[in-house]
Formats: sequence, structure tokens, C-alpha cells
Amino acid sequence: MKTIERDDPLYFTETSSESYDRHQYKVVSKQNKSVILDSWQEAQELWWNSGTILSHIEVLDRKEIGGFGNG
Repeated sequence: MKTIERDDPLYFTETSSESYDRHQYKVVSKQNKSVILDSWQEAQELWWNSGTILSHIEVLDRKEIGGFGNG
């Protein structure tokens, strides 16, 4: 398969340079303590720096504020 060149109109980089992380991340320890983080990068950093004391990461939907029909 041929790679799309940068000058091709089908070449995609990003739709926005704004943050578009729609989730929060709950990092849970084996002792059932947890912390909620706002970015996947933060969750990964905590995971890799905490070694074997962590159990898992839960992906949480962000609470929507405003929008249509919210008065």
C-alpha cells in the first residue's frame, strides 16, 4: 500500500489544535485508592512511574456543561 504524501488533499494531520480529550481517567491502585486525571498523558505518566502498585485505569466520560436544551 502506498503512503499518502503531505501535499495530497487526503493527507490528514488534525482538525483542531485545541484539546479534544473527551474523557477523564481514573487510575486505581491495588489498595483500591484512586485518582481522577484530565488527560491520557497524565494517566500514562502516573501508571509508568508508579510501578506495580496500580491495578487498572478506568475511562470516564466527561460531564457535559451547557449545550442545546440546557436552559
